[in-house]
Amino acid sequence: MNKQVVNLFLISGVLLLVVGSVKGALVGMNTVSFFFIAGLLLMAISFQGFKTLRGFSYTLWILTAVTTSLYFPYLFIGLGDFSFRQLIVPLLQMIMFGVGSTMGLNDFMGVIKMPKGVVIGIVCHFTIMPLVGYSLAKLFGFPPEIAAGLILVGSVPCGLASNVMSYLAKANVALSVTLTAVATLMAPVVTPLLMQSLAGEYVNVEFSAMMWDITKIVIIPVVAGLLFHYFLSSKFSWLNKVMPVVSMVSIAAIITIITAAGHDSLLTVGWLLVLACFLHNSFGFLLGYGACKLLRMDERSCRTIAIEVGLQNAGLASGLALGMGKIATVGLAPAIFGPLMNITGSSLATWWHNKPVKD
Repeated sequence: MNKQVVNLFLISGVLLLVVGSVKGALVGMNTVSFFFIAGLLLMAISFQGFKTLRGFSYTLWILTAVTTSLYFPYLFIGLGDFSFRQLIVPLLQMIMFGVGSTMGLNDFMGVIKMPKGVVIGIVCHFTIMPLVGYSLAKLFGFPPEIAAGLILVGSVPCGLASNVMSYLAKANVALSVTLTAVATLMAPVVTPLLMQSLAGEYVNVEFSAMMWDITKIVIIPVVAGLLFHYFLSSKFSWLNKVMPVVSMVSIAAIITIITAAGHDSLLTVGWLLVLACFLHNSFGFLLGYGACKLLRMDERSCRTIAIEVGLQNAGLASGLALGMGKIATVGLAPAIFGPLMNITGSSLATWWHNKPVKD
């Protein structure tokens, strides 16, 4: 894209956001949908033209979709008798199949090669994030189902973006991949246990039902992807190029559908929930990194585990909220946490990228 056009898009986008903010403060937020949607859209396009900002472009596309969904929720509720909520689980399964299709058995060998890092990483992930989520839910005094959603975000396995963030941060990518794989395999048992223990006072958690939901959404598609990778990947090599795009579009669609479904609840607790998710994510990074430093891990491993702890599989959390029949309430925290962690995670990864580890 021409540099002048990129700069024009960026300046126009910023101006539209500023005008929208001023007009919203003076007249009311209901009158400024065009300014915010158009401003974010132009900025998302312009960021593609800057090497240092390109990594944030997808996040802006997500924010554009979420903003559109907030102003026009009826567009994303359904079509005729068909509810768009029914698309969430198939989209998640497609994403997880894509993850499995890029993996091999070597991704699980890190358990043998780096047992200390794997054990510390898994323990940190499944203790720090659930407990921080529970503490924040208590501190903010959210309604029961909103509070349960915050705990749910903390109880799911590592985020799918963690491997990319670890690569950008010049961390231990092999450890990152192994931690994501092991945490995902543990999720059908660990996540329901954590939810029963920490969120049972807020919502009814059926262990077997949640275990089956995780197996259906994550384990079966990942195993199918692994088998595809082993037996058929050479015949369908084009799929490796298509799946990342499909995954990104699917994530955007899921977040948009959840935002529309939870429109009323978001208007009530929106900014407080954004703050809670930001603190949840930030404490994950800080406590994950700090715990590894105390345990005298090397710098690369400290960075890796910090990223693995802070980044959650928000998509899975959304699917579990749907399985509980509470996508409009329990599903709100995952919908906010997902885009937010992409912003903070990519920012942290970029900062560490510019501070390479001395071997």
